[in-house]
Amino acid sequence: MIRNVHERVVDAPIERLDALLDGLGQKGDRLWPAQNWPPMVLDRPVSEGGAGGHGAIRYHVAEYEPGARVRFAFDPATGIDGAHELSLDELSDGRCRMRHVLVGRARGRMRLLFPLAVEPLHDAVVEDMFDNAEREATGTLARPAKWPLRVRLLRRLFR
Repeated sequence: MIRNVHERVVDAPIERLDALLDGLGQKGDRLWPAQNWPPMVLDRPVSEGGAGGHGAIRYHVAEYEPGARVRFAFDPATGIDGAHELSLDELSDGRCRMRHVLVGRARGRMRLLFPLAVEPLHDAVVEDMFDNAEREATGTLARPAKWPLRVRLLRRLFR
């Protein structure tokens, strides 16, 4: 079973982040870190049924609450039965929590690939996405994510 959770509290109100969530996978997407990763592309604005993905990872929008939460269900060909979700939670002190949760079960070759390569790359892209959100919402970035050696090596290997 896979359960992978990332969170970051951004020192800005949810109103500075909700449009970023709603623009995922579209031209001008300011949240997804396409400068370092294969772009996330959806076949329509974020809405239930919208399909797409990034690189070889394919999924569709299973649930969507504008400005608050989007849940993507993996395409069976990806090798993961499950979903990943990005959500925003307003905190009482004018800050916002971003959370990304991936839950599923790996099948076939993904049982080996996920822990060896996919998970470390996934962790890095999510943290880069959180960096973009913080930079967009606050104009600064307190602690930029750093790629571990394993991620740098995997990126070279897959080029």
